[in-house]
Amino acid sequence: MDWDDVRPAAAKSIAVGENLETLSVAELEHRIAAFTAEIERVTAELGKKRAHETAAAALFKKT
Repeated sequence: MDWDDVRPAAAKSIAVGENLETLSVAELEHRIAAFTAEIERVTAELGKKRAHETAAAALFKKT
């Protein structure tokens, strides 16, 4: 047996707009979980950027 034969398969990427008709319930639930995690990650980054923007605006605010 060759060790290359027992490598795990590459993870299938999830993209917006893919055909959903061929996916099982478990696959759809996995997609929802993945997209929910990504939304949370993006929301957190947006919060950081807004806080930085607000701090910069306050620093350079003319009185």
